[in-house]
Amino acid sequence: MTRALFWALCATSLIAIATPAEAQYGRYRPTTNPATGERYNVELAYGLWNPTPDFQVSSESLGIPGTVIDLVNDFGIEKKKLGDFRLVLRPAQKHKFRIGYTPIKYSVDGSILHRNIVFNGQTFQIGLPVNASANWKAWRFGYEYDFISRDRGFLGAVLEAKYTDVEVNLASPVTTEFASAKAPIPALGLIGRGYLARNVALTGEFTMFRLPNGDTDKYQGSYYDFDIYGTLNFNNNVGAQLGYRSLDVSYTVKKDFGSLTLRGYYVMGVVRF
Repeated sequence: MTRALFWALCATSLIAIATPAEAQYGRYRPTTNPATGERYNVELAYGLWNPTPDFQVSSESLGIPGTVIDLVNDFGIEKKKLGDFRLVLRPAQKHKFRIGYTPIKYSVDGSILHRNIVFNGQTFQIGLPVNASANWKAWRFGYEYDFISRDRGFLGAVLEAKYTDVEVNLASPVTTEFASAKAPIPALGLIGRGYLARNVALTGEFTMFRLPNGDTDKYQGSYYDFDIYGTLNFNNNVGAQLGYRSLDVSYTVKKDFGSLTLRGYYVMGVVRF
């Protein structure tokens, strides 16, 4: 899967690089005829993402190791649509400041346990009804520099701080427990865009970060975010996007563990000014 995502991003980047350079006597001429949708200073996008979840968590307390809980298999958390908000501020052609927010919320009431679970030092017995909820707030704050910028595409580098705020709650008739973790995660990546037609663009982006993952490390973590999407620009100010995003996040803080994988398609509306 990772190899396929890598080659998809490479293909998108090649489209951007292959766009004819406007050069004369060794100097690039300024952009004079950008593609539809590339004249803007502010871009706002909002849509719905429909990923398939894979969510695991474990929490230790009072020296009691926690069970690795699979929120899908143990509690029956189901696939649902998630809101996705993105903001791009573009003060100059090659410079972009980006903000993204995806509230990831899942919950289920009265799920019957089929095994004993230890969570945050407490045991939830088999056969008990349990209310389970997971709230994972995923913020992205980033800067993009397009070191190649043409009328029909670009290729750039991305530096991001991805702020993760996760909280998991379990409540049964006997006990209620919760675990939470908050951490800023730096990430580096590439983004490329090419135009298949004057108003039809293909964009690919990949950002990642990984801490050492040895058996003795108390703090571990990884973040892989791949996004590829097509944009149909009706004019310079309004467009629509169809894309596929794959998000893989995991963390270990001492003996607490969390892992989230979301993969699926999304649709978004875009406005620019």
